[in-house]
Amino acid sequence: MLKNRPTYLFIILSLTLILSLILNISLGQVAIPIKEVFKSLLGSSASKETWEYIIINFRLPKAITAILVGIGLSISGLLMQTMFRNPLAGPYVLGLSSGSSLGVAFVILGAGFLPVALSEILLSSYGIVLASCLGSLLVLLLVITVSQRLRDTATILIVGLMFGSFTSAIVSVLTYFSTAEQLQKFTFWSLGSIGNLAWSSIGLLTVSVVIGLLMSLYSIKSLDALLLGENYAKSMGLNVKKSRFIIMIATSILAGSITAFAGPIAFVGLAVPHVSKLLFQTSNHKVLFWSTIVIGAIIMLFCDTISQMPGFDFTLPINAITSIVGAPIVIWLLLRKRNFV
Repeated sequence: MLKNRPTYLFIILSLTLILSLILNISLGQVAIPIKEVFKSLLGSSASKETWEYIIINFRLPKAITAILVGIGLSISGLLMQTMFRNPLAGPYVLGLSSGSSLGVAFVILGAGFLPVALSEILLSSYGIVLASCLGSLLVLLLVITVSQRLRDTATILIVGLMFGSFTSAIVSVLTYFSTAEQLQKFTFWSLGSIGNLAWSSIGLLTVSVVIGLLMSLYSIKSLDALLLGENYAKSMGLNVKKSRFIIMIATSILAGSITAFAGPIAFVGLAVPHVSKLLFQTSNHKVLFWSTIVIGAIIMLFCDTISQMPGFDFTLPINAITSIVGAPIVIWLLLRKRNFV
C-alpha cells in the first residue's frame, strides 16, 4: 500500500484537478450548469449562446491562465527552496517581482513625463507586459553578474534580497510623486489579475512556462544533489555554477513571465512545494516536480473560484485570495518544521 502511495495520490490529485477546472468554469456571477460546461469543452455548443460566449471568451481563458500561473510559480518556488536550501525561499526571492514592479512603475507612474503618443503606447496592456519583462530581466542580469563572482549560494540569496529592496525603494519614490489616478492604476496591477488575457497573450505565456518547465525538468538530478549541499554535489561531479545558472534562468523565465502577464501573485510559490512534500513525504524531485505541478494548478484554480464570488456581482483581487489561503498554510508548516525536507 505504501509503495503505491504516490500512484494513488497522483490519481486523486488528477481527478481533483479536473473537478477544480469544471467548477471554476461553472461557478461565477452567472452560474452555468456543469453539464453545459462539459458540452462546451467537448466541442458541442452549450444550450444558451450566452453560456457558450462566457465559457469560451471569459472563463476558459481565465482557468487556463490560473493553471499556468499555479504551475509556474509552484515550480519556481521548488527550485529556489532547493537551490538555497531554505524552506522560506519563494519564486521572487531573486528580486524578479520587484524588478517587474519597477518597470511597470516607470511606465504607469512616470507616464506624465513622456510624450502623449509614447505614453499611450506604453500604457497599453502589451506595453505594461514589456515594461514588466524588462524590469525583471534587468534585475536578473544584475543578480547573475554578481553571482558569477560568488561561491556561496546563500550570499546570492542576500544579493537578490538587496536588489529587491533597492528597486522597491525606487518604486516608493515614484509613488510619492504620482497622482491619485496613477497610484490607482499601479495598485490594480499589483493586486494581480488573471482574467484579462487574450488568447494570443495566453499563447505567449504558455510558451514561456513550457520553456521554464523543460529547463526545470533538465535540472532534476542537480536539484537532488544540491539537497545535500554544494560540497556533496561537487563530489558527485556536478558543475555547481552551471546548474545554479540554469536553475536561476528557469526561475526567472517562469516567475518573470507570469508577473508580466498576471502581476505579482503571492504565497503560491512559497506554500505549494511544502504541501507537495507533506503529501508525498519525499525529497525526490522526480516525484516533487510532477506533484508540485498538479497541486499548484489545483490551488490556483481554487483561489480563482473563490475570487469570482459565486452569486455576487464583483470579483475579489486574486493576490488577496492567494495570501488568505497561503498564509495559514505557511504558518501551519512552520509549526511542523520537521516536515521541511
